[in-house]
Parts: sequence; structure tokens; C-alpha cells
Amino acid sequence: MDTRLLRTFATVARTENLTAAAERLHLVQSTVTAHVQALEKELDLRLFDRLPRGVVLTSAGREVLAQTEEVLEAESRLRAVAASAGGADGQVTGRVTLSAGETLVSARLPGVIASLRRNHPGVEVDLRTMGTVTAVAALRTGELDLALLLEDEAAFRDIECTPLAREPLVLVCSPDHPAAARSTTDWAELAREDYFLHEQGCSYSDRFIEQLLAAAKGTPPRITRFGSLEAARSCVTAGLGLSLLARANVTDALAAGRLTQVSGPQFPGVTVQLARHRRRWLSPAAAALTTELPHHFPH
Repeated sequence: MDTRLLRTFATVARTENLTAAAERLHLVQSTVTAHVQALEKELDLRLFDRLPRGVVLTSAGREVLAQTEEVLEAESRLRAVAASAGGADGQVTGRVTLSAGETLVSARLPGVIASLRRNHPGVEVDLRTMGTVTAVAALRTGELDLALLLEDEAAFRDIECTPLAREPLVLVCSPDHPAAARSTTDWAELAREDYFLHEQGCSYSDRFIEQLLAAAKGTPPRITRFGSLEAARSCVTAGLGLSLLARANVTDALAAGRLTQVSGPQFPGVTVQLARHRRRWLSPAAAALTTELPHHFPH
């Protein structure tokens, strides 16, 4: 049996959407549909009910999914063993699929990957940018080996989350913005400003907005949210408003004077969680990456 069909089936089952599954697998939708149909024909089972809102597993499909995850896990172990056996002088070799949000991808992971290449040149990292919900679903299907989540609370029945560090946050604006000249700013004043923040689902942005809305009296704050961290940072650099960002994402801009920190309430950092599936085997390559990660975060 072609395990590519099983991987596609598992991804469709978790997303309940052919288009979303195609994006996650980096395939065109017609290929995803063909994979599902081929598996249904091979098993002589209807695995999904096709509904207007998407696809849902049949009762037979739910049973097949449980067995599929076992097969994909066995395949992962087999590939890791084969890769390790090919390493010279006992070196760790293999590929690790890791995801993180844009905050960490731009600020922390280049250093992690560079150090890993020096210490374990046989390990390759396939890095993907995902938010918490998408990453957890991908861990469940086996699409990911590891994920970094920016979440203070991360409790999942089947996903093990280990806190790595606290990522410091800073409220910033352009040096020319009126907020830069204030000696102190309270929540009521902050609620009257314009903001450019990371997209919905970013835990620290969501929490910050809740605090702003609680402090607002009358007109709510004007908030624009971007899927791109760079877009939010560029708007703030241009003097259009304020943003709450990880300090690591604005260190260079603060040092160069392109941005300045806004005086006012202190914002607690956000927890970096290392997540992996509880039942899946941790390959030697993935174990090498988990050992490397803590050295590149603040303690």
C-alpha cells in the first residue's frame, strides 16, 4: 500500500477540507481527491461523507484513521532507522519537520538551524510556519515531528507540551510618534491609539487586545491585524501607530533608532512551548533538535 495515500487521507480527516489538506500537503486539490479515491477503491470502503461544508469521516473511516496513524508512525520509525544506519562514524542523521509561528521563525530559528548544522551536519530541518491550531493538527497527522507554540497554557490530551522559555514582549512606536514623547502611558491612553498587530490567533496579540478593550471608554481602539509580522512592523516604523511585538523581532530596529519603546504598563512575556505527539517515537534527529533548541532562547 502506498503510504502517500494514507498520509493524504489522515490530513483530510483532520482538516475536514480538501482545499486545506492540499495546502498543508503542498499538493493541488485534484491530487488530494485522487489519493482519497484511490485509497477508497483499494480498501473497498467509503471513508468520507461529502457534505456542502466539507468532508467528514464515516464510521469505517474513523476505524481506518486509527490504523493509518499506526502505519505512518511505523513508517517514520523505519525511515529514521535507515537514515541513522547510513550515518558515518555514528553521527546522527535524518530529517526533522518543525513548525513555529512567524515570531520565532524570524527571530530564533535561523540561529538554531545554523548551530544544528555545525553540531549535527547530517540532520536536515524542514521548517514550516504555522499557528497553534494548524500545528497541533499537523502533529496529530504525523505531518510534523515537533512544533514550537507561543502559548502560556497548552493542554492537549494527545500532545505533550514542554515549556522552553519566556519570550519578552515590548510595546513599540516610531520615534516621531506622539507616544514616544510621553514619560508614562496608562491603559486608558493606550486604548485611544491605533495598532498594527499580528493576525488573530497570535496569543499575545489576542491577550493585549482584551486588555485594550477592557480599558476603552466609548470608542474602541482601532486595530489592524496582519498575517505578516513584517507588515505590522513596517506600519509602526512609518509612524502610523503602535504594536506589541516580541523583543527579539525588534532588537535591531530599537538599536538603530527606527523604533522606540513606549513607556507604560509592563507586558509579561509569552511562553514558548515545545510540542510533540505523545505516542509518536522521537527519532535521533528530532532528539538532537530538542537538545539544541533551549540554547537559543532567553532563560
